[in-house]
Amino acid sequence: MKQRLFILLCIGICLLFSSKSGSARPEGPASDSTSPDIRLNQIGFYPSQHKLAVVEKRASGSFCVINHRTEDTILTGTLSNPTPDIYSGKMNAIADFSTLNKPGAYYLYVPSLGNSAVFSISDKVYQALGKGVLKAYYFLRCSAPLSPGFAGKWARAEGHPDTVVYVHSSAASVRRPTGTVISSPGGWYDAGDYNKYIVNSGITLGTLLSAYEDFTGYFDTLSTHIPESNNRLPDILDEALWNLRWMLTMQDPNDGGVYHKLTDSAFDKMEMPDQDHPRRFVVMKSTAATLDFAAVMAQSARIFRSFTRQLPGLSDSCLQAANSAWQWAVAHPDVLYDQQQMNQRFTPVITTGAYGDRHVKDEKYWAAVELFITTGDRKYQQSLRLILPQTFTLPSWGQVGTLGDYTLLRFRKKLKGDKTLLARIQKRLIMSANRLLDHPDAAYQTVMGGTAHDFIWGSNAVAANQGILMIQAYLLTRDKKYLKAARGNLDYLLGRNATGYCFVTGFGSKSPMHPHHRPSVADGIKEPVPGLLVGGPNAGQQDHCPTYPSRIADESYTDDDRAYACNEIAINWNAPMVYLVNALEALSL
Repeated sequence: MKQRLFILLCIGICLLFSSKSGSARPEGPASDSTSPDIRLNQIGFYPSQHKLAVVEKRASGSFCVINHRTEDTILTGTLSNPTPDIYSGKMNAIADFSTLNKPGAYYLYVPSLGNSAVFSISDKVYQALGKGVLKAYYFLRCSAPLSPGFAGKWARAEGHPDTVVYVHSSAASVRRPTGTVISSPGGWYDAGDYNKYIVNSGITLGTLLSAYEDFTGYFDTLSTHIPESNNRLPDILDEALWNLRWMLTMQDPNDGGVYHKLTDSAFDKMEMPDQDHPRRFVVMKSTAATLDFAAVMAQSARIFRSFTRQLPGLSDSCLQAANSAWQWAVAHPDVLYDQQQMNQRFTPVITTGAYGDRHVKDEKYWAAVELFITTGDRKYQQSLRLILPQTFTLPSWGQVGTLGDYTLLRFRKKLKGDKTLLARIQKRLIMSANRLLDHPDAAYQTVMGGTAHDFIWGSNAVAANQGILMIQAYLLTRDKKYLKAARGNLDYLLGRNATGYCFVTGFGSKSPMHPHHRPSVADGIKEPVPGLLVGGPNAGQQDHCPTYPSRIADESYTDDDRAYACNEIAINWNAPMVYLVNALEALSL
């Protein structure tokens, strides 16, 4: 009886709160009345989507959903019994408002805490976000100015033309001795720094091109307002081309090997790109870089076959480059990039990101898959069978084998003659997806955070790649539980997490303002470059930044530009975000 009276009292408070006096209406997304203890997706939800908020501080009783425009109470509900966060022990209750499906702008009110962030319900609720995270690559372009017409207040001068790049002594060959000058313009700045890395470009382009192949019709009409828009080529491919053409310059035409990276000798100051004038080098060829290159070029050759009128000869050039890279890698199977060892033998010393990988079997598998699907050549099918990974591993720059699995499943009709191989790949993918579903983060009801190992350097990319896995499982089975899980991980990235942050710059009511990203630090503009996914909670805290609020795994995040271990941005983290957000938009149509 006492519990019923308490709930009725809470509902009464909600109804009183919803009077149109205007006194309780938030002042906008950054309102001081927004409670940090109500965590939810700050962008919004599809009408039919499962809709949850996590309420901390042992809140109990009822909650209500308020129309942001009219201040009317639209829905009342009862909070769940509290569940402890497995990392912090803090008690969290769930507010489930899934029955609300009318489009509009709303916020939650919890009598003991206050208001949540404002969120939307809409049929195309992630459309702007999907465009924003893709357009982020425009802001990362090297060797080009960003004009106000496309970049707005983040316009900037051209940096790093890279038309004069020196062959480092580690990369010297008979036909390209030390100090040889090559031209290698274009590409994207890799992360918070101004260097360009083939290994990280590999997984990035592979993920973006896979998004296009999985949802071609959707991306064919998606415009992100970049200089190439309306050129009869989808914007996602225009953006991919900016990096693809740079990658082509990184292949030695004399033997097919691919340089590991184009880099300064050391990381740059926190200054704008046009103020940075170091000598730039291409550094030694490596097997990992060459195989990543081969995979991307084979996939690109396949895709750009459909655009021979717009890009005559590109598909053929990509395939030729892929075959040449494969041949070099087969002849040099263990040229592994070890920066410390390299610096003991060659000068100048290079101290930028290493992307060193001690195991390249997964890169060879991915390259063999892409070459087989593009060419149909059985020698590549035989190779991929010999090096088929035994287990499923979530994609990362050092683990790309699963990109090959996704491609084989995407083109499974080409494996009709090899049903055993196809069944094996399907089984391990579904088993991996189910394993995540079986061990979710109970406090936040997401598959992200089901294990402490999720909170590594780049944990937000883990969440996004888990979402892609769920979408792949959905595409195979059409079981909506996987789609629900993918949306849940997006909820995590957009605010339903232990930090309360929407982790994409420029989106949501509480998003990073100080990412470790040189232009965002140096441009003098209060707001950071938009559309960038920061790394996210990282229990390792390798940067030793003094502003971390906690060492607890799911809270180990600080919005500080010194905190590169949790607040840097990177092209390989944005790519799965591009896939996840836009895939959900495509599947909602």
